[in-house]
Amino acid sequence: MGIFKKRSIRGLGAKKRDMPEGLWHNCPECKAIIHEVDMKQRFRVCPKCDHHFTMTAAERIEMLVDPDSFEEIDANLETVDALGFKSYMDKIKGYQQKTGLRDAIVCGRAAISGSPITLAVMDFRFLGASMGSVVGEKVTRAIELATREKRGVIVVCASGGARMHEGILSLMQMAKTSGALARHSEAGLPYIAVLTHPTTGGVTASFATLGDVIIAEPKCMIGFAGPRVVKETTHQNLPPGFQTAEFMMEHGLVDIIVSRSDMRERLGRLLRFMLPKGDACGSAAA
Repeated sequence: MGIFKKRSIRGLGAKKRDMPEGLWHNCPECKAIIHEVDMKQRFRVCPKCDHHFTMTAAERIEMLVDPDSFEEIDANLETVDALGFKSYMDKIKGYQQKTGLRDAIVCGRAAISGSPITLAVMDFRFLGASMGSVVGEKVTRAIELATREKRGVIVVCASGGARMHEGILSLMQMAKTSGALARHSEAGLPYIAVLTHPTTGGVTASFATLGDVIIAEPKCMIGFAGPRVVKETTHQNLPPGFQTAEFMMEHGLVDIIVSRSDMRERLGRLLRFMLPKGDACGSAAA
């Protein structure tokens, strides 16, 4: 019946100026106009062309983990301006108010299909999810907690790279997180990296590409430097699809490409296979 049909944005005429913000979305790939309800039901994936929109950390956590299993850790860690970078703290406070986050990552204990993990999810809305000392410290603590409690580790990566406002302090996080992952691996415990759009810079050069299994979302950008910088440095034309997930899988950096609708099930299957027997259930309540 007509009264139950969802109105099209194209049929709203002059009234569309009064539309609430965020109710409709324009797909950058196929130009389809998508209602917010459809976006939520499909985990922010376009129903026409399968384009994966950006997700918040909270949305991704809800999508991935078992209901009521997420327990946030280190929620109160905040950035300090150790180098006296001009207007840095003003930017941090602005992004905190805009996103409701303390910094660019949310970490915690959780379970996926009953398997115990620590989960770290980067949120690109917060200063491009750049990796400063707080991001590096929270990732490291999440890994170390997983090692102590015999959990798997999953990091959902989305980042513009190391945070320039913190200079060498941000670059030090590459070594710190990598060292924690090495000890986690020595304990015989799994680490799965999930790469989303975009994953670049120092994050790509450290924990994003150290997974026992590296999963990517379709068509996401993965690289160290951006394509323009690479082209200007090498003075060569880049191959088609350069730095896409599909290109990286073809060349061996990525193991599998998984759509969001299948991500939880695939992660659950991997964890059941990779976690040491006897720990998959016993540590879930630790």
